[in-house]
Amino acid sequence: MTLGTGHTTANMAQLIRSEVWSNQLKEVLTDDMRMAEKYVKWISGEFSDGDTFTIPSIGQLNIFDVQEDVAIQMQALDTGEFQFSITEYKGAGTYITRKAQQDLFYASQLEAKFVPEQSRALSQEVESFIFKQGQPGTSNGQTVADLNSYNGAAHRWVGMGTRNSVRALSPEDFSRARYSLKKANVPMTGLTAIVDPLQASIIETHPNFINHPNGMITEMMRSGMSSGFQWKGQIFGFDIYESNYLPLSGTGQTGATETISGVASGANAVGNLFFSSASNCPPWIGAWRQMPKVDTKFEPSLQREEYYVTARYGAKLYYPENFVTILTGTGSIW
Repeated sequence: MTLGTGHTTANMAQLIRSEVWSNQLKEVLTDDMRMAEKYVKWISGEFSDGDTFTIPSIGQLNIFDVQEDVAIQMQALDTGEFQFSITEYKGAGTYITRKAQQDLFYASQLEAKFVPEQSRALSQEVESFIFKQGQPGTSNGQTVADLNSYNGAAHRWVGMGTRNSVRALSPEDFSRARYSLKKANVPMTGLTAIVDPLQASIIETHPNFINHPNGMITEMMRSGMSSGFQWKGQIFGFDIYESNYLPLSGTGQTGATETISGVASGANAVGNLFFSSASNCPPWIGAWRQMPKVDTKFEPSLQREEYYVTARYGAKLYYPENFVTILTGTGSIW
């Protein structure tokens, strides 16, 4: 008796799909966003037209010695003005043809991602723009390769620590930043440090913290420095956040090496930012002339669905004295 041929992978190769496609689209990983915006004093209502806003400013009064039977010296407050403008007009667009809508298996999933991805790209642009304000080359920005002192205390320097020849933040930098802000009469509430992820890693593994008997440090080592954005503890009063969108060194944030008081930052140094987020002295001021707006339309001549997101905004460093930049390296430490 001859046995019949059965169904095996060897003789049924034509029925095997050589490549199986998923029903899902893989997305690029993205990090948390919209951190910078909460440190901006956003002007609304009174800035209803035009693209330049002017804020009058006043100084302080002085105290003089008083002599008996002599008129007290009179004085007037110094006055000035602060201006900032709507400088940014940003947008993004994409489309999908009607034919692609009909033929692409993933058409609906792809189309659903257009607006969220455009909004994400705009948020990243705004984040980077705000953090750059106050750096050399921006309006009201610090001077490159200079200590930028207020009341005798520096507001820009190169990190005092090193890790494998990379300039790094040290505990002394946090103390010095606090001193600089205090000398400039900045409130010691809401102290905030936004650092590069490399510096966050250096802080987490700094021997002064690893060997510290405080239980808070043990918790930091177990769960990491950040919970969302905020560290679970403080260094000299500063809550620490980390960001991938901090400005680079040099005029125009080109990454050029800066040498401040004889200490070189190295190429592509990043500016770690220190300030008080107290409501009466926000580091930045800004305004939206047009909040992010989404427009969609079908273009019949091209037979395609088009998606657009646009926005207009501006921002500027508002209180230079409430702004410290510490430059650190970006090379590998491992």
